[in-house]
Amino acid sequence: MKTIRIYLPEELEKRFRKISMETYGYSRGSLSKAAAEAIGSWIRRQEVVSAQVEVPSEPVRALRGLLRHVAKGSVELQHEAAEIRAKSAKGG
Repeated sequence: MKTIRIYLPEELEKRFRKISMETYGYSRGSLSKAAAEAIGSWIRRQEVVSAQVEVPSEPVRALRGLLRHVAKGSVELQHEAAEIRAKSAKGG
């Protein structure tokens, strides 16, 4: 067994302790069992997502010409993207 030290928000930690002890009992090791199950589940989901991502053998060639239909230049697009992010951050 290995040790991993993690830091959680207080509310998440309280909920995790409560549910893991209700599930695995109020004895030594219940938090470790629940953490191992949670981490294992997260890893399996990430592996599925990673397996679905197909990286082309020549990524630059795959992207070349992808935006040729866009009439705006790169600087204009950057400014437009900044405006969109600012609006969404304000909630509008």
